[in-house]
Amino acid sequence: MTRYHITRRTLLHQGSRYLLAAGVGGSAVSEVLAAKEDAKPAVRFGMVTDLHHADKNPAGSRHYRESLTKLAEAAEAFEKAKPAFVVELGDFIDRAKSVETELTYLKRAHKDFAKLPGDQHYVLGNHCVDTLTKEEFLSTVGQEKSYYSFDEGGVHFIVLDACFTSEGKSYGRNNSKWDDANIPAKELAWLADDLKQNARPTVVFAHQRLDADDRHTTKNAPEVRKLLEASGNVLAVFQGHSHKNDHRLINGIHYCVHRAMVEGKGEADNGYSTLDVFADGTIKMTGFRKQSDYAW
Repeated sequence: MTRYHITRRTLLHQGSRYLLAAGVGGSAVSEVLAAKEDAKPAVRFGMVTDLHHADKNPAGSRHYRESLTKLAEAAEAFEKAKPAFVVELGDFIDRAKSVETELTYLKRAHKDFAKLPGDQHYVLGNHCVDTLTKEEFLSTVGQEKSYYSFDEGGVHFIVLDACFTSEGKSYGRNNSKWDDANIPAKELAWLADDLKQNARPTVVFAHQRLDADDRHTTKNAPEVRKLLEASGNVLAVFQGHSHKNDHRLINGIHYCVHRAMVEGKGEADNGYSTLDVFADGTIKMTGFRKQSDYAW
């Protein structure tokens, strides 16, 4: 479908023109949003991340028992926005001492997440598979694979799984470290082929970061970015893991870290979003509570 094809030159042009984050070029942001006010997006979806749901007392800034209440508020906004799907960017639950307890956390949180409008997609985070195996997590939420792609509204979406150790072993049963995330060779080969077969504008979802050089970043992130850049179609990558709003533009691709839902006490410290992707490649991110707005 050629009308959706976005070239590298177009991406670079849009990157320089529409890099309009909150607090940067405010009047330009207003112009972009005003121009899209009456336009119908190719697709709209909702996003949350890092609920860390658990029946545990607060630890530092993390209020585990409040995440489902915050998700309920997000559900009301999603009902009004009517997204085609909602994606959760990882760390849906927090660590438990036993498989049985961690499954209890997962089943309780999934019960509410499954009620959200449209389809639901889970990105695996390190805490999703602290005690559980990937198979246990995925079978409980009814998702077949940990990494895959799908199309919606003329846009291609890719879900990645970086929950592998440096030795290539899947996280699970307490065998992982939060700062040792890797995308193994088999998944890289799949990603390269998936991007090669696709000519639509593309959005990528990941838990661990692909854009930084700190402990929150996938260790072979440069190799992953090289594949994304070579495709010429990737518009943006949405990530969790480091909990705070962040945004970087690297070689024409926007990398955005979403605000964690577990952070902070009370509804004012919530964070969730809806995103509109337009046929021309423009992305409008509407943030709620502590989540930032963006227009690219």
